[in-house]
Amino acid sequence: MKVGILGCGSIARKRHAVEFKNNPNTEIKGFYSQTGSRAADMVRDFGGKIYQSEQEMFDDPEIDAVSVCTANAYHADLTIRALKAGKHVLCEKPMATTIADCEAMLEASKVTGKRLMIAQNQRLTPVHTKAKQILDSGELGRIIGFSCIYGHKGPETWSASKSNDTWFFKKSAAAFGSMGDLGIHKIDILRYLIGGESVQVYADLKTLDKKFPDGTPIEVDDNSVQVLSFDNGAFGTLTTSWTYYGEDTNATVFYCEKGIMKIYVNPDYPLDVVYIDGSKAHFEMNAMQSNDDNVQLNSGVIDTFVDGILKNKPAILDVQEVIGSMRVVFACLESNAAGKTIQVSQ
Repeated sequence: MKVGILGCGSIARKRHAVEFKNNPNTEIKGFYSQTGSRAADMVRDFGGKIYQSEQEMFDDPEIDAVSVCTANAYHADLTIRALKAGKHVLCEKPMATTIADCEAMLEASKVTGKRLMIAQNQRLTPVHTKAKQILDSGELGRIIGFSCIYGHKGPETWSASKSNDTWFFKKSAAAFGSMGDLGIHKIDILRYLIGGESVQVYADLKTLDKKFPDGTPIEVDDNSVQVLSFDNGAFGTLTTSWTYYGEDTNATVFYCEKGIMKIYVNPDYPLDVVYIDGSKAHFEMNAMQSNDDNVQLNSGVIDTFVDGILKNKPAILDVQEVIGSMRVVFACLESNAAGKTIQVSQ
């Protein structure tokens, strides 16, 4: 499969390009970036050519698939154009900046017959895969409650610009703050592990600390708290933050009828189970995924994308599996604006 990569920021460099290069069934044909020097750097490090525009990449008959790694505001337009040009598409999360755009992306995939997957990488971690097996087995019974926290020092420490002028802080480019950037991961993994849909949300988003270089507050939230209710009765909280200045936190705890499951809580064992009788099970697996260079792991996203297309088989990253998570994100934004509990559209 021959692929092109749109956008040459950190996610393209540290995940997409590396994993496409390492996949034996793919060849990187080239890159496009509005910042030409970044495209040149990517070609130097990963091969291929520099495309002079998105359209030039879409018009290239050799390109089979495109990775969309741009700022959030451009996801929908580029994805739909690529699908209509006959390319399969892997789009970074969050999927798009409006639910109407998300629905349009889904429809474009259906109409063109081309695959669209969303890079919800946490569905693929070995820890979450094992957690899913345990929860689905019924050994812990029904999930009653949950608590999720996802936070780090902020995207300015990881993004290509390495500055507080990053597009992540600008509403026109990002649309979302920590809630959309980090919360989408937790919302998606909750839907996946719980095996149900969030039907009701209450959200409170705040800008507590992050500032632009001129000292004015950023245009999106840097902290958020959500209360989520699921259709199968599970009820709990989700916290996101870009102001955890000591170390990353990516913890999920499920409180079940027959015990408690702890994910990324214990640094020695990424997955712990405490049964109702007090006995414990510890699972030694991969460490928590992090933006730090020294713990970049193969996310499995590119392998899943390529395998799903070449073998024409369903994948847990397919757009129809993921779009429900975006419905919850937009319900949270609506709840914050209205200051009240919101029902999630299905």
